[in-house]
Amino acid sequence: MDQTGSKPQQVRRRRVFYIPGYDPIHPRRYRELYRKEGAAQAEISGYSLTLSPKRTKGPYGWHAAAEMDGQRTGADFEVLVWSDIVRGSMEATIPGTYWQLLRTAWIYISTGALRRMMRLRKGPVIAALYPVGMLLLQALLALLLAWGVAKAFAILAGLASLGGPLAALIGWATGLGAGYALLRWFKKRDGKFFAYYLMHDYAHSAASRGAIPPDMEARMRQFRSLIRKALDDQGLDEVLVVGHSSGAHLGVSVLADLLRDGLPPERPALGFLTLGQVVPMVSFLPKAKRLRTDLKYLSQSYEITWIDVTAPGDGCAFALCDPVAVSGVAPEGKRWPLVFSAAFTQTLSPERWQQLRWRFFRLHFQYLCAFDRPGDYDYFRITAGPLTLAERYRDRKPSQSRIDVPVSKFTSVAAE
Repeated sequence: MDQTGSKPQQVRRRRVFYIPGYDPIHPRRYRELYRKEGAAQAEISGYSLTLSPKRTKGPYGWHAAAEMDGQRTGADFEVLVWSDIVRGSMEATIPGTYWQLLRTAWIYISTGALRRMMRLRKGPVIAALYPVGMLLLQALLALLLAWGVAKAFAILAGLASLGGPLAALIGWATGLGAGYALLRWFKKRDGKFFAYYLMHDYAHSAASRGAIPPDMEARMRQFRSLIRKALDDQGLDEVLVVGHSSGAHLGVSVLADLLRDGLPPERPALGFLTLGQVVPMVSFLPKAKRLRTDLKYLSQSYEITWIDVTAPGDGCAFALCDPVAVSGVAPEGKRWPLVFSAAFTQTLSPERWQQLRWRFFRLHFQYLCAFDRPGDYDYFRITAGPLTLAERYRDRKPSQSRIDVPVSKFTSVAAE
């Protein structure tokens, strides 16, 4: 996995750029997660890992100092923030959210994307259908409440000899008000139900039928500029880009453009780690030519190491689905990504697995957390350890159970 022009495969200094998924929360959440879970993994695995304020300019981040396998390394982390764009996409009213539901369902069903995604993994499709079912259930309960209130008002009006159209109108107005109040109650407590959050997520992906919106394109240019600047730093041994969930396909396009622009002849090793990817949610849509082009381009590059890690236990990801191959754009000479499983049922003890197996959203973040029976995937060794991504997985074979056949109906790419 040697990269032309890159430095040796041992690391003393590293820059890590983390691209989150669809998440409206401040990036300090990721620092706290890294601090807490890194300390737990260090205790389990017998190495040292400490955090301190970041030493570089730029976006929010932190510095990690580690001693692993007798070597000391330092890594500066930066979170490539797009949470403001996420928050903007979540501002829809209750009626607006139900309109998003209808529009998003129509896009995925009418294009055949939903049916084809079900041929890959049922889990993420069920996760995509969950907010639809939950929002429809909430609407049904609101309608039942409205009907019940109107009915009760009619009975009371009849007992008081106040029947007639006016009484019925007042009863239904009161009932509909009660129903809408119930919908507002559900929305305020969406931190427990995740119906609105997930609906906004899928609506954001489908809004332009796979095309990248202008505000996201502008943000991705900023990301590319930050990464390119790091590659000019001769004091670094590795620049590592990590894309989690929706951040994975954003990272694909950011890095594809970066490589097209050209890299410095003498540079740090460049690694790309995708975790819990949901690429088919976008690449299977008709206007995702940009993403499919970037998937094809990146999969052939000799200038990058791309590792894709998922797990069948993560019901929110397209586990072990090669994102290039299933999107129907795998070229001859395809090199990337190397697809393998984090194998939650093996790398988590039976007791820990029982605690987490039904916590679907928590499991979607397990890649960023500690494993009490770690295998060859360790997020903290990868991001703070003494080996580059290329060296760490030099001899790693892909998982035999991976899905690497074309499934997408839409395989067109942009003119090259």
